[in-house]
Amino acid sequence: MQYSRTPKRVAVGAGVLLTGMLAARRLRARRSSQRVAALEREATTGREETFSPAAFEGLPTPVRRYLQSVIPEGRALVDTARIEQTGRLRTGDATSPWYPFSATHHVTVSPPGFLWDATVRFAPLVTVSVRDSFRDGEGAGTVSLWGVVPLDGTGTSPALVEAQLQRYLAEAVWYPTALLPREGVQWEPVDDRTAEATVECGGVSASLTFAFDSDEVRRVEGERYRRVEDGFERTPWTGQWDEYQRRDGLRIPLSGEVVWGLPEGDLRAWEGRVTDVEYDGGETRADG
Repeated sequence: MQYSRTPKRVAVGAGVLLTGMLAARRLRARRSSQRVAALEREATTGREETFSPAAFEGLPTPVRRYLQSVIPEGRALVDTARIEQTGRLRTGDATSPWYPFSATHHVTVSPPGFLWDATVRFAPLVTVSVRDSFRDGEGAGTVSLWGVVPLDGTGTSPALVEAQLQRYLAEAVWYPTALLPREGVQWEPVDDRTAEATVECGGVSASLTFAFDSDEVRRVEGERYRRVEDGFERTPWTGQWDEYQRRDGLRIPLSGEVVWGLPEGDLRAWEGRVTDVEYDGGETRADG
């Protein structure tokens, strides 16, 4: 048996694979840019409203204390945000392996909307793109190999719309002016450390309970639709936030995790860290 041609064939095969992966990366980047443009095209931007103590009127005490702590007086309301993240996630049950991810989270506040565009590394040359979105009152979720080969997807449905709007509400701790009544969030007191927030968009209402520790949101929880094989089912869901620091005047958590409360026990499904954040298309600075 002759092996003289093997190195050449390996090199050719590697070159074809590399070319294909680079083409897939460019296509993925182009599609992501188109989705972000569509999201931001529908948003209200350039608003001149700023935060003032008058926004506290009628709010439950823990909510008022939190907002006063994380938003400085005179701070402009956030119209858009871009949040860079790294972390790990799992796709199955509590025995499933963790996979590392990096993601860019694009958000609009008026109206509420987001595109979470993540790359999950399953193997050295195998990455999967996961995109969750809420736009124009509709929710969607897609999974694709290298960002171009469809593997799974969920079109909009009442359950998914509510779940995605709940996600927007829970993650508003990263763009906290979105939690002001001015932005359509209604607050109801539960006790001296918790309050329920409700937001509506496109005829859909979503609610979550916020738990406050002094002047920070530490936990957000509620019943949220979780995808199962034959559809969606309501499942206890908790988001936990930690490591608050100021970014461009706003005090936000830099780390968090998501836990599903399943009948067989809690499932930690997502752990992430904010590595960069940009508000309204400007450079965001760290200020302590």
